[in-house]
Amino acid sequence: MALEPGSTPATEALARLAEERVDHRFKGLPPDAHGLTVAELAAQRRNLFTDGFTTPVLALSAEHLEHNLRLMATYTTRHGLAFAPHGKTTMAPQLFQRQIERGAWGITLAVPHQVRVARAFGIRRIFLANELVDAAALRWIADELATDPSFEFVCYVDSVRGVELMDAALRGGTERPLDVVVELAAGEGARTGVRTEAECAAIADAVAAAPTLRLVGVAGYEGEVPEADPERVHAWLRRLVALAVDFDKAGRFQGLDEIVISAGGSAWFDAVADVFAEIPGLSSPVLKLLRSGAYVSHDDGHYRKLTPFNRVSEEGALEPAFRLWAQVVSRPTREQAFVNAGKRDAAYDLDLPFAQVIRRGDTERPATGIEVTALSDQHAWLRTAPEADLEVGDWLGMGLSHPCTSFDKWQLIPVAEADGTVVDYIRTFF
Repeated sequence: MALEPGSTPATEALARLAEERVDHRFKGLPPDAHGLTVAELAAQRRNLFTDGFTTPVLALSAEHLEHNLRLMATYTTRHGLAFAPHGKTTMAPQLFQRQIERGAWGITLAVPHQVRVARAFGIRRIFLANELVDAAALRWIADELATDPSFEFVCYVDSVRGVELMDAALRGGTERPLDVVVELAAGEGARTGVRTEAECAAIADAVAAAPTLRLVGVAGYEGEVPEADPERVHAWLRRLVALAVDFDKAGRFQGLDEIVISAGGSAWFDAVADVFAEIPGLSSPVLKLLRSGAYVSHDDGHYRKLTPFNRVSEEGALEPAFRLWAQVVSRPTREQAFVNAGKRDAAYDLDLPFAQVIRRGDTERPATGIEVTALSDQHAWLRTAPEADLEVGDWLGMGLSHPCTSFDKWQLIPVAEADGTVVDYIRTFF
């Protein structure tokens, strides 16, 4: 099929999302919208509270989402960082595209399925923050590299055995070597990564001996630094930079157009900016690649407490973009109530949801005296103080903690303006 004038495979794929039919697969959407396309439903600009949406329903704030996208684009530009936001947070190609449009170098991902989703929507640069040893996935990526000269892919290596498995899977099946970075562990007891510089050098030697691979840099995740504080995180980041400098002096990056040094989650990107500003001149230009992902929606718990903007408030502030709406379905005592959203709908791995506002009819007020104390599969347990004015039928708006385990519970998420007008729908692929 020929592309429309001015379109690309990516824009065509995104356009097809708007052609998807609304049906029983999508929680919270108006029952009378069944059979409409997403584009048709969006064009109706329905109100989240009065035009047929059913509870529970998760919504993204249009204004806060746009603010967060712009803020991080500005921050990374100001600090001379390339940006590959972690797509595992949202798995939403529409948001990937908005990040790319705001200057992101590419998208970071974690597992092969996520890479396939990104490629289906035309993402040209992918950083896989994991060692990839799945033979079938490696062969598929080799095919992608062979058929699309513009596709750039980088992944971790953190063991000689991993290098051997990658090389064996790619032998005879790759026209371009696969670009890899050695992952330096954040310390003893941390997650993945190489524990010592001597082991890093051995892995780099193994990569040099594998014709299917090319060493292009070093990387790691400072969020795993044990007992992380500014001093420890800065020290580990300087160790990562020193590893790159040592590799460069040893000639390991000879012939590269650029050297990749990558780090950065959502809790310490200010430290990454500090230390990466100190990177000395190397034999080739350095791609200083930041990978924060949770900033898109931010949250009302974990990242509200940890965001670096608490330390560098002069550079701005992220805004929580999620709100989960549920309805009071039981008020058995003055001290207790239940709403119809639970573990199937809300993140609960780091914090329980936070009761924020109550809607009764057209009025909205703070959820004074109301606390979420537990979640069942389909209910949230509420403790209600004497001052809590709460009735069966009221809508309760709740903030969430940890975006990565919020997006994955919803396949089609309304994007609502401050007055409740739904202007878009975000499709996720988990």
